[in-house]
Amino acid sequence: MTDAGGTGFEAATGDGPPLPDPARDPDAARRRATEVRVAFEGLLQIRRLTHTGGGDPQAVPAAWERSRPVRAVALALEAAGTAPSGLDADGARAATGYRVVPGERPGQVRVEWVGPPGGGAAQEEEAALTACARTLERLGWEALLYRGPRRRRYLEVEPAAPGT
Repeated sequence: MTDAGGTGFEAATGDGPPLPDPARDPDAARRRATEVRVAFEGLLQIRRLTHTGGGDPQAVPAAWERSRPVRAVALALEAAGTAPSGLDADGARAATGYRVVPGERPGQVRVEWVGPPGGGAAQEEEAALTACARTLERLGWEALLYRGPRRRRYLEVEPAAPGT
């Protein structure tokens, strides 16, 4: 997906720079919000145009999403207003939020709730990931909450089976 200026739009996966802070740079934050809205509306349009089954076409991931699940899930979370994590210039966590990475199987992604050391991400993760799961399930993704190493929770996300 590209933005109106022809440059590539990338949804925040949580492994890039933190998003613009509305208090510090309201213009950049507004531009980002517009880009996300346009990209998400484009995704929903793709769903409407390519949907061949019954039911709500907006509740079924399109082939585009199935072939790029990290981007699709990150876009869905960002469009819902969920905060992504972010990295500073040295690669250290600078913001608490979601992180979307490829899962263990093709077509699957993993969503984690991460943040800077001592930032409270571990205490927020169950509630935050549960909210992420609700967002994704409304959009036709199956999101299962697991507990992994060091007792940290994460979601395994993949397109829901047809008819579910």
